[in-house]
Amino acid sequence: MKIALIDSGIGLLAAAATVHRLRPDADLVLSGDPASMPWGPRTPEDLTAHALACARAAAAHRPDALIVACNTASVHALAAIRAELEPELPVIGTVPAIKPAAAAGGPVAIWATPATTGSPYQRGLIRDFAAGVEVAEVPCPGLADAVERADSAAIDAAVAAAAALTPPGTRALVLGCTHYELVDDRIRAAVQPRLGADAPELVLHGSAPAVAAQALRRAGTAPDPDAAPTGRLTVLLSGREEALQPAALAYREGRSLVEAAAARS
Repeated sequence: MKIALIDSGIGLLAAAATVHRLRPDADLVLSGDPASMPWGPRTPEDLTAHALACARAAAAHRPDALIVACNTASVHALAAIRAELEPELPVIGTVPAIKPAAAAGGPVAIWATPATTGSPYQRGLIRDFAAGVEVAEVPCPGLADAVERADSAAIDAAVAAAAALTPPGTRALVLGCTHYELVDDRIRAAVQPRLGADAPELVLHGSAPAVAAQALRRAGTAPDPDAAPTGRLTVLLSGREEALQPAALAYREGRSLVEAAAARS
């Protein structure tokens, strides 16, 4: 079994590591284009062209399912990728976990890129899945770029700025960009003290668990965390087979994938 993931950069690591935990026997193909990162400021047409190039490179390795592990690409390019690759290759998009976050009643904060915050897409998700729930949209300028560079000081500054905009009383926080899931511990550490001494533990909602589970279902299989760790790792950067970017090793998800691959080599 083989699962492919695409993103401009290393935002795909959270979903890839989750797939690996669920199926350590699955081969993984990570297809990115860091030279074009970030995708958010690009026009929808330009973004779609880059995402399609990553998807085509991944599809050439004949995976059983393809994850578009990027919220922005899922908004603008998912339809085009599905039109080209399905039904032969199941394609799974990434949607912010607003529905499960709102299920407990809120208040909910959604951290997202400035381009996504307040967008018709995000407002539509709030309308459809969080009607009647108090929701705060929190823009996080610079956070995805800082995570991509593994710039610790810039990450801390961007997280602190977003934490200052997160209303007291927030009970659930949606990580509306896949890059944010790589620094969820730092986000929790910055936000929790602002909620008050008696506040319950903040619940973070990322997309990786649901996306990984859906990819396995679409691939016709089920989780098996005890499977033999035989899966191989292939990294494609602009369509060429390369090593994982050095910045990926700053995160536990990247290290776990590299260490597992090294153990099998």
